[in-house]
Amino acid sequence: MKVAAVFRFRKTLTALALIAWGAPVIAASSTSSFDVSIQVLATCSISASNMTFSSITTGTTSNTDATSSLTVNCSNGTPYTVSLGNGNNYSGGRRMTNGSTNINYYLYADSGRSTQWNVAAPQAGTGNGADQSLTIYGRVPSGQSVPQTGAYSDTIIATVTY
Repeated sequence: MKVAAVFRFRKTLTALALIAWGAPVIAASSTSSFDVSIQVLATCSISASNMTFSSITTGTTSNTDATSSLTVNCSNGTPYTVSLGNGNNYSGGRRMTNGSTNINYYLYADSGRSTQWNVAAPQAGTGNGADQSLTIYGRVPSGQSVPQTGAYSDTIIATVTY
């Protein structure tokens, strides 16, 4: 029985020596996977330049025209619409005021001034990732009586919806 015990002892010592000296050890493993993602959102920005009509004199107006421009920048492929608010002095129509007297005016989407541009009639486009320029055509229509001198103004809010 002593020989068998010695033999087992030597076998155990040999196994420990092999482990200590870097003998290969069989190990188990398990794997898992995970996704990596990001959501890229569309974006748009808008800026506007002021519209300044030429000076007029008191009396009855004739058609007076002016233009302004909007710059829209939307992500490539993003559909958008641009609407123009009614203005701060709206009362059945757009008006510039100096406090007590008003001058009516209109804003159009075309140079022939046949398509009004307002909240109910936005202009549509598709973004290309670069600035896109849109022209606003303004008109003070003829036939208005302007008895008072001074500076007349209104403020329009341009909104891009995407």
